[in-house]
Amino acid sequence: MNVVPAQFPCEKDRAQFRQLAGLSGVELYHAHISRYAFEPHTHEAFGIGTIDAGVQRFRYRGTSYLAPADSLIMMNPDELHTGESACDQGWRYRMIYLQPAMLEQLTGESGWWFSEVMHQDIRLTQRVAQLVSQMWHSESTLAGQGTLLQLIDALRPQARIGNPLRREAGHRFDIVRDYLREHYAENVTLEQLAQLVALSPWHFQRAFRQHYHVTPHQMLMAFRLYEAKLRLACGHAAAQVALEVGLSDQAHLTRCFAHRYGITPVRYQKQMLLTR
Repeated sequence: MNVVPAQFPCEKDRAQFRQLAGLSGVELYHAHISRYAFEPHTHEAFGIGTIDAGVQRFRYRGTSYLAPADSLIMMNPDELHTGESACDQGWRYRMIYLQPAMLEQLTGESGWWFSEVMHQDIRLTQRVAQLVSQMWHSESTLAGQGTLLQLIDALRPQARIGNPLRREAGHRFDIVRDYLREHYAENVTLEQLAQLVALSPWHFQRAFRQHYHVTPHQMLMAFRLYEAKLRLACGHAAAQVALEVGLSDQAHLTRCFAHRYGITPVRYQKQMLLTR
């Protein structure tokens, strides 16, 4: 399990993660993807990224987008999304994931959110790309912290302050979403979830998918794998993590994790621990 297996069918596809010492609540990611299609997944963090080359197709909040080179992507926390190439050469991109608590601590502002997931301003996109690259290559905590603050300053005009924008705020299925997040490690059944909103399992699944654009199982797996990601980054053994998040064994974790993030759990963990 020392190499990325066949989940990347194209040898050009690469994904790499990094954390920086002294910068808790921040994760960096670089990738080039040409053939791989990411299944619905989520990050309980802001996902800020730039498309450096090619074109990405992704689905976010029920809408499909095409993001060409020099596009700036700004995803709010806890939003399920997909990703795949929309051109033969694939797309090359870089991301930074920022925890909401960290942003609030640094800025003193509570409730950042972005109303538009994609912004096409070449100057701003290139500035963000430059700063994310500088953070990736920073050799000291002080340099990384300074660059992070510059990045936040660059993004601040695009952000809004208040409650995160949610379609149909207070929807009846919010209780189901919260239940899945809280009970991600349990053997949840469709009957249990349907009872929370007083629907038959058949009507519940259809209505849930119409609202969230994923099935309850896909949402549950997104929460499980995000939690697995956090535990792996802390150094927990992959076999242990698999059981802790409700999966059957390490092989199950490896298959599901690679389908969501394009990298095996063991390889992800090695990248994170080596770059601390």
